Order: sequence, then C-alpha cells, then structure tokens
Amino acid sequence: MPPPSDIVKVAIEWPGAFPKLMEIDQKKPLSAIIKEVCEGWSLGNHENFALQNADSTNFYITEKNRNDIKNGSILRLTTSPSQMAGQLHERIQSSSMDAKLEALKDLANSSRDVTFAQEFINLDGISLLTQMVESGTDFGDLLSFTLTAFVELMDHGIVSWDTFSVAFIKKIAGYVNKSAMDTAVLQRSLAILESMVLNSQDLYQKVAQEITIGQLIPHLQGTDQDIQTYTIAVINALFLKAPEDKRQEMAHILAQKQLRSIILSNVIRSPKPINDEMAHQLYVLQVLTFNLLEDRMMTKMDPQDQAQRDIIFELRRIAFDVECEPNNSGSIEKRKSMYTRDYKKLGFINHVNPAMDFTQIPPGMLALDNMLYFARHHQDAYIRIVLENSSREDKHECPFGRSSIELTKMLCEILKVGELPSENCHDFHPMFFTHDRSFEEFFCICIQLLNKTWKEMRATSEDFNKVMQVVREQIMRALTQKPNSLDQLKSRLQNLSYTEILKIRQSERMNQEDFQSRPILELREKIQPEIMELIKQQRLNRLCDGTCFRKISSRRRQVLHYGDLEESPQGEVPHDSLQEKSVVTGKDCPHMKEKGSLKQNKVSGWARCLSVCLCMYTYLSSPVSPQYCVWTDGLNALLGKEMTSDFTKSDMDTLLSMEMKLRLLDLENIQIPEAPPPIPKEPSNYDFVYDCN
Repeated sequence: MPPPSDIVKVAIEWPGAFPKLMEIDQKKPLSAIIKEVCEGWSLGNHENFALQNADSTNFYITEKNRNDIKNGSILRLTTSPSQMAGQLHERIQSSSMDAKLEALKDLANSSRDVTFAQEFINLDGISLLTQMVESGTDFGDLLSFTLTAFVELMDHGIVSWDTFSVAFIKKIAGYVNKSAMDTAVLQRSLAILESMVLNSQDLYQKVAQEITIGQLIPHLQGTDQDIQTYTIAVINALFLKAPEDKRQEMAHILAQKQLRSIILSNVIRSPKPINDEMAHQLYVLQVLTFNLLEDRMMTKMDPQDQAQRDIIFELRRIAFDVECEPNNSGSIEKRKSMYTRDYKKLGFINHVNPAMDFTQIPPGMLALDNMLYFARHHQDAYIRIVLENSSREDKHECPFGRSSIELTKMLCEILKVGELPSENCHDFHPMFFTHDRSFEEFFCICIQLLNKTWKEMRATSEDFNKVMQVVREQIMRALTQKPNSLDQLKSRLQNLSYTEILKIRQSERMNQEDFQSRPILELREKIQPEIMELIKQQRLNRLCDGTCFRKISSRRRQVLHYGDLEESPQGEVPHDSLQEKSVVTGKDCPHMKEKGSLKQNKVSGWARCLSVCLCMYTYLSSPVSPQYCVWTDGLNALLGKEMTSDFTKSDMDTLLSMEMKLRLLDLENIQIPEAPPPIPKEPSNYDFVYDCN
C-alpha cells in the first residue's frame, strides 16, 4: 500500500553522527519535527536549531517552503537562522583579520537565503556593512566579500535603496573610477551602481554625478567578459533612467567616445563566445539606441514649416537635377504643374502638397529623414529608383514616397522602436553595431530590396500591401540568420528573391506536421496516380498538336519516318505491324556519332539531342526546354515507360499540392487522427431500424 501523501521519507544529517532516516508528517508543525529530530540525538534547546537543505543552496526549511521537500531528500540539522545571524554579526566585527575574513565568506554564502537575510537585516546588518565600506579600512578579499554579502542581501528587496548615504555612493563609485582595481571588487561595485540607478531616481542623480562614460569605457577594453557585461549594464541603466531631454545628449557623448566601435572590437568580435547575460545587455543597448528615434517617429510634419518643406524640395532637386527656381520665374500655375508632376514621379500620395504624407504617426518625420539620408548618401541608387519607376507605366510604377513611408513604419515595428526592452530577451543583431547610422543604412538596403521585389512580382498599385508583406517576410527571414554586417544582410536579402520566398512557403506548408501524418500520406499515395494520368494525357495532347523544330543544318534535311494511314483499309496502322521503338536522348543518340551532324552546336550538343529509333531524329534547344520535356515525356508515355523529366516532377508537385489543399479545405483547424477510429461492435438487435415499407 503506498504511503500517505502527507508523509515524506528523508535523510537528516548532523555533524559527527550517522544520518538518520525518518518520515516527516507534513501535517505536524515544523517546530515539532525539529524537536523530534533533536531528541533523537539528545540535543536540548531545540528552538536554536533548524532544518536546512543539504545541497549547494543550503536554504533553510520553513513553513512556506516545506512542501517542496521530496521523497529521498537529504536535510541537515543546523543552527537556526536567528542564531546564525547573531553569530555572524558578531564575528565580522572581530579584530582578527583571519576570523573576520572567514566570517565574511560565511556571510556572503548564507545571505543568498532570504530566511537568513531577514534575520541579519533585523540586526541592522546592512548598516554595519555600509559602515565597513565607508571606513575604507577593508581591502582585497575582505572588501570583496563585504560587497558580495551586501549585494546578496539587497537582492531580496527587503531594504529600500533610498536609505544609502552620499559617502557610500562616492566610495563605490571610487572603486569603479580607479584604473587598477581588484576584479571581484570592481564587478560587485558595478553591480551595486546598476541596482542603485534602476531602483531609485534620486540615486540616479547622485550616481550620474560620480560616474562618467569616459571612466566606464576602459573597463570595456579589457578581456574579462563579466566586467564588460556589468559595465554595459551600468551604461544601459544610466541611459534608461535619464530624462528624455538628456538621452540625446548622452547618445552624443557615447558616439564621441566611440562606444559602438569599442563594443564591436572588444566584445562582439572577441574570440570569446558571448554568454547569455552579455547578449541581453547588448540587446538592451540596441533597443535603447533605436528608441532615440521615437521622438521623430511620433512627430508630424508641419505643412507650414518652410525648413521641413525644404527637405522635400531637396529630394526633388537630387532626383531630377533641377535648381530651385526663383519665385518670379514663370507663372504660378506653370510652377505648380511642374511640382505636381515631379512629386508624382517621386511617388507621393498627395502630389499637390506632399507634406501631408508625413502627418501620419508613426512614422512621421522619421520617414522623411530616411528618404533624405538615402538621397544624399546613396545618390546613384536613389536617382535610379526614382527615374526607373517614373518611366514605367502608371499601374506598374513602384511609388518611392509611399513605399518609404510604409517601409519606415514596418522597420519601426520589426525593431520595436519606442518599446521598453524585455527582461529575458537576448535578440541583439551584430550588424547594428557596425555603423553609426545603422537604422538609416538598414532602411537604404530595404528600400532597394522593396523596389527589386516589386519588379519580380510585376506588381501594380493594387498589389502594394501584398508586396509589403513579402518584403517584411524577406527582412524577418534575413534577420533570423543574424548577419554580422550590413553587407552580409544585403547579400542574404539578394538570395531571398520573391521566387525563393514562394519556394520556402511551399516547403514549409508541406513540412507542417499535419502534412506528414499517416492519413495525409495515404491520401497523397491514393491521388498520385490520378495526377500522373492527367500529366500523361497533357503530354500526349501536346504531341498531337505538334511542335515546330528548327533545322539542324542548311545542307542536311531533317528526316521523319512515318506510316501512311491511307494505305490501311481501316484508316489505322495495325498494332502487329509496328516495330518496337525506343526513345534515346543525349550522347546515347546514334545520330550524334555522325561526323559533322552538329557542327553548328559543338558545345554540349549531345545534351540537347532526342532520337526515336527508326522513327525520328531532331535537335532541341535545351535539355530542360519545354519542347524537350514534352516530347521525351510524350514518347515515353506512348511506349508505356515512366516520364522522368524535370517538368513532370514540377507539374506533379504543383498539381498534387493543389489537389491536397482542395480536398482538405473542409478540414481546416480540425485535428486529423493518426489512426482510424475503431469500428463499433455490432448491435445486439436492429429494432432501431425504421421500415419505410
């Protein structure tokens, strides 16, 4: 019979004694269980003892977590948290340096347990540690373990960060600002500063006065990834808590200090692999950097602002190489007509007043900023796109203005501009650390991709949204590959053409779990012969329609052997009179052995040769041409052989996929079982059957 669920079998250790196996009744108070254990070893004052996990955590067993004890757990009888806290509080004040160091080591280890931490904090232990730091008498390992214990105690969130003095902050900042500092002390000091900034706006102001970006930069140029991680964490915290009007100023300072280049050289391109915590901090920095664009993204264009209108004039000037006409040149109507024509070529929605296109937020003025950057820094590509589309038919032109606005909005959504960083995300992109204007360069690559995809899709204005969906998919698929540079991104986007996207979509649909289930595979096998018969009939019909072939040579006639139906009284050639024929292609064709038969096409001529022995000899344009595939398939079908051309495989895949989708259309969102349902047993009688007669 299984034991009751409230009974847990455990082993309990006590120094100098054999472990004791016992059953713990979870219904009993924990104090009663501890008393029972103490009596088993003849120990008095059971209130001074507690149970502890005998694993690496050494966490105390309390009424709150006692239900986590599992059968087979190993526990340890030890000093109670209050007793332990009192002893360590006294020991860390010892005059003996060795005793003090051992006490601080024990304190740093025990402080991870919230039960102990609460008892030590109740003894005003945090104040004792801060006084030790402020006194400046401790250094080396003593200081390192003091700061470690402080960090562990504060991580429980029991004490507010607002309670610390300026002297303590200055002392911690001083450890960070020193050029040569013990690694452990530096790491703990950076962690303390990060927590101060993130948990208190008042402490942010004090820390910002003590720490400068210039003092943090050298810590990124070392080789210790933990120090680098904590340094970037402090920079992120200062960035995140800075007032909005100060963030652009801070970003300018970071650019002056070449933070991006230092991170790229010493962190991202370091031979050491990037751990998860570093990846998270780089992701946070990436998000905070892109969030600087939020102000422009949410700013509408003022159609009456001449400075903003001048940007649109600049786009027109660069595209069409025109100088700004003086106000008195030509009539007003003529100039308006000329502007309207040019703005239409630039692809704005509002041809008369394109400033109205930038009143939608997002993307607001950010779209216009991107367009101007593209026009100035990639002028040849900009002019080519504008002129190329202005020369197309109206329905096939890719509107540069409208595309740029929608693309900017899309990129902001993909990069989540304006959103706070996620706590558990590690999705940073190395390529964004390779350029000071990475977002603008990203836009320039993607706007050229959009124009290329538009042409590949032969899109019209009605297909605009469809094109944008394909472009989004191309960008997302390229980003998932984490390109190391913008050039690598450009290369991968080139390979993700519209045709390739269609292939990937089809492959993913066919590889879905539903399409690999047993019933679906059986259905495919069942309808495959029907599809093959359909292809066969199409090939035979094409043979009946005939094909025009070019002559092999002007000096040689093309020969075709055939039977005369008129000589047959029944109007058809008897089957018995036909000789067995075979289809031969490529270099196996016997006519290829004739000298000079293919002088005009020496290179790879054998690959495009088709022969029907005793019947026909001709020369086709390509081994994968439609004529080649149709005739080889058709003739093989006539001879009862398998059709093996690439066209047959392609047609089979297309038609089979289409037929499968049509047949499964009514089963969408319905779970298809792996095995057929069981046949019910035959009923004992058929009295329920209604006799229609």
